[in-house]
Amino acid sequence: MGWWSYKGRVKGLVAMILSPHQHHQLCTLATPFTRPLILRRTQPSSSYTLPPRRFTTMTTTTQNQNLDDIFSQKKVLRTKVKKDLRSMDPALRSQQDDAIQNLILEAPWFKSCKGLCAYISCSALREVDTSKVLRHILNNPTKDGETETTKRLYVPRVEDKNSHMRMLNISSMDDLIANSMNILEPAPVDASGNDREDVMMANEPVELLLLPGLAFDKTGRRLGRGGGYYDTFLSKYRELAKLRNWKQPLLIALSYSVQILEDDVIPVTESDVFIDALVSPSGFIPISSVAKGLDV
Repeated sequence: MGWWSYKGRVKGLVAMILSPHQHHQLCTLATPFTRPLILRRTQPSSSYTLPPRRFTTMTTTTQNQNLDDIFSQKKVLRTKVKKDLRSMDPALRSQQDDAIQNLILEAPWFKSCKGLCAYISCSALREVDTSKVLRHILNNPTKDGETETTKRLYVPRVEDKNSHMRMLNISSMDDLIANSMNILEPAPVDASGNDREDVMMANEPVELLLLPGLAFDKTGRRLGRGGGYYDTFLSKYRELAKLRNWKQPLLIALSYSVQILEDDVIPVTESDVFIDALVSPSGFIPISSVAKGLDV
């Protein structure tokens, strides 16, 4: 068989295997010196693998798609829960506020704690009221033998739009000022001009955090408002407690009945922090093993 006939048969074989574009590229190189190259290109060895970068790109794309799906699901849930909260009868909401706060004030885990972080409720956001609990902390010292001490109380101050929130110490409700969104928060300095103590810089730990949220379930999932402020703060404080060999604080969320959803309905990401327990109008709902061991 002549060279030109052999060459034609090889080109025909390549055309059947390769795409038109690939066929054109290889055929332009078809000389007596490149025939072995053509055969190797059409029959790659089993050890050939795609460049790692392609796999990395595909993995990142898939992860981003999954995150987008989760954020979309959260957005839908937020809309639904906000609608349910707006539909609550004001009298029922007031009754549930009182029931939840009374449960907290009578709870042994609250009475025994010496330091805590708590949110300042905003009625416009339809958060469970905490004003009664905060006033009790600030106005009622606890007795330890012959000594009376006031619980150390830290409340949130939002610093920017990048999920940066600090918990600052206050000693009076007068320490609070309205921010640009008309939400009460502590001024960064006290009446004497001194910087307020940041819980992240405190020498002693807090034992309890009272948390807000839009929705919860009985497996510990919490749906916030989308800013990531509490999840970011909680992660940082837990890391601090671990570094200093402190006991991890109890994470207890306050919830109206309508905010408690079926288990696993709330989607989560790796950055979402699970809570230890819920306080609802119907009572204390322990979730974590630590919470289940509490004296209630």
